[in-house]
Amino acid sequence: MFRKVLVANRGEIAVRVMRACEELNVGTVAVYSEADKNSGHVRYADEAYNIGPARAADSYLDHEAVIEAARKADADAIHPGYGFLAENAAFARKVEETDGITWIGPASESMETLGEKTKARTVMNAADVPIVPGTTDPVTDPEEVRAFGEEHGYPIAIKAEGGGGGRGMKVVEDESEVDDQFESARREGEAYFDNDSVYLERYLENPRHIEVQIIADTHGNVRHLGERDCSLQRRHQKVIEEGPSPALSDDLREEIGEAARRGVKESDYVNAGTVEFLVEDGNFYFLEVNTRIQVEHTVTEEITGIDIVKWQIRVADGDELAFSQDDVEIDGHAMEFRINAENAAKDFQPASGGKLVTYDPPGGIGVRMDDALRQGDEIVTDYDSMIAKLIVYGEDRDECISRSLRALREYEIEGVTTIVPFHRLMLTDETFVAGEHTTKYLDEELEVERIEDAQSQWGPDESAGGEDEDEEVVEREFTVEVNGKRFEVNLEERGGAALPVGNGGTGAGGSGSGSPPGRPDSAGDDGSEAPEIEGDGEHVTAEMQGTILSVDVAEGDEVEAGDVLVVLEAMKMENDIVASRGGTVTQIAVSEGESVDMGDSLVALE
Repeated sequence: MFRKVLVANRGEIAVRVMRACEELNVGTVAVYSEADKNSGHVRYADEAYNIGPARAADSYLDHEAVIEAARKADADAIHPGYGFLAENAAFARKVEETDGITWIGPASESMETLGEKTKARTVMNAADVPIVPGTTDPVTDPEEVRAFGEEHGYPIAIKAEGGGGGRGMKVVEDESEVDDQFESARREGEAYFDNDSVYLERYLENPRHIEVQIIADTHGNVRHLGERDCSLQRRHQKVIEEGPSPALSDDLREEIGEAARRGVKESDYVNAGTVEFLVEDGNFYFLEVNTRIQVEHTVTEEITGIDIVKWQIRVADGDELAFSQDDVEIDGHAMEFRINAENAAKDFQPASGGKLVTYDPPGGIGVRMDDALRQGDEIVTDYDSMIAKLIVYGEDRDECISRSLRALREYEIEGVTTIVPFHRLMLTDETFVAGEHTTKYLDEELEVERIEDAQSQWGPDESAGGEDEDEEVVEREFTVEVNGKRFEVNLEERGGAALPVGNGGTGAGGSGSGSPPGRPDSAGDDGSEAPEIEGDGEHVTAEMQGTILSVDVAEGDEVEAGDVLVVLEAMKMENDIVASRGGTVTQIAVSEGESVDMGDSLVALE
């Protein structure tokens, strides 16, 4: 077995891998960016190495920096987790070619074959796995998209070759959208996966998203560990995953599982991976292969009792799988809730950071928390919005839902907005509880007002501070007893003398208006001054923290209301920043690749 494993990732997945290593008596090494120097995965590891600035391209995506850290630590293996470099075949090859270091994952050749979508479709077609109508060669010109639309109809999905999780995927509803969506998909592919190659698929109107977990060893054994249903999505991003799927018959379940095994065996795949399918009207179609561990692997672990991460490590070390396909038994039901730092009531807008004033996760039978957080931690917003995962197990789906509701009611998080209220809503939603939701349910059917009501009822108090917005408001919590009964009382101080408190009390606390805790006013992530724009006119500002993907105007340009000025990426989503009125661009304060905070000035118009 390996002596020491470097985990080339951050957050909860880094801690998850390190825990598996610890149980195998293997040492652990963390890498971290400047933004993550106080993060939980750094605390957990046996040793840790700084690999660069906050920007992922300069740290977590820097091949040489990661490998050099492994050399310094004398690590003999690298586990990539998910995201970042996990499906980067070029990086995997560099690790494979580095003496004394083993890559924990599929071979770079397999990653190229199955990780690139067009090649994967060719392999699956050869293995007699049904595929959605689409192209098997990359598309390089918008005219090819139009020709595909004429043959197969609209809508069409344009997908980045190296994409996944909704990144690099654009849906073309009609011919008028072809040019813009084609360029947007290429741009996202280049920005996130260093690959602007795209392909086309017929976009299914109302499918279920079903995926099969597989594990394969170097001795020719391939096992599938059942399926997960990931149909509850917003903008192609999974929010709640569960297993087994409530939508599959036993016959269809077996057929999909065997198709996944057949396709993987055709490619000589080794290690863990996931074969994803779309299911509609009793038919299933291959979607893609994720050549890595996935966020929702925890669901499968709960219903099979198989530690997938430990088997990743063992397989990389040459071990043969110790169980047959017949040994894999699906027992009970499990759900995973992604705890994202987002406001679901505001179109899942990413939170702008904050400090975990309170962090008290749930527990009890059937409740698992995968996180790297502790009370008092600052939320790092430079990367993904997911800050933790709640996984709940029950003997059946009904018990799993009721236990999940109990766990979510117990979950106390203060200091940052999360989608916990949204999860509580979904567990009382008739369509979800009946298991009848599809991938379109959140985006097209669920009423926004219901999400807003849930956020208002169960989310943090975000009300304004009265008539005078500049008036300092301090919230205070008291515990009182009336006739022997205990009550929790919340009071607000609005100016005037502070409320007296008893023994152990402190002076007025809390935050007034201004920057989130831990972030100085008008300061960038590195403490430098944020962009400033001088003069009169309209100042277009960032509505959320993110990274500038493109600046679409130049100083002196004339623009009209609705014209796109800047494209801002925030938590896996592109956001067009548009002009609210016509005018002349007088100043641009940002450039492509730059990180900005909420409220930072971007463009000035006169």
